[in-house]
Amino acid sequence: MTHVVTENCINCKYTDCVEVCPVDCFHQGPNFLVIDAESCIDCTLCVAECPVNAIFPEDDVPAGQEKFLAINAELAPLWPVIDKKIPALPDAEAWDGVPDKLPLLER
Repeated sequence: MTHVVTENCINCKYTDCVEVCPVDCFHQGPNFLVIDAESCIDCTLCVAECPVNAIFPEDDVPAGQEKFLAINAELAPLWPVIDKKIPALPDAEAWDGVPDKLPLLER
């Protein structure tokens, strides 16, 4: 099983999760992170580190967020690996919990 980054990461992009990942399975885009399912070892360390609760096991993705399984799979091979914490996006706090952010995802 793998973990999946879901909608609440869009326009927040906190990277606390990448520092605890033992296999560097996170990839970063302009305003979102994704997990490479091929690299993820399901250690769950990232889940507790995400300050916006955007990471879930693939079998426990919240209703309405299932499309992020495909989004993570699509974008992970395209985006570079990130393995060090960087500052969150400038307005990250304001975006936490805002619904319907998918149209804002920058690919």
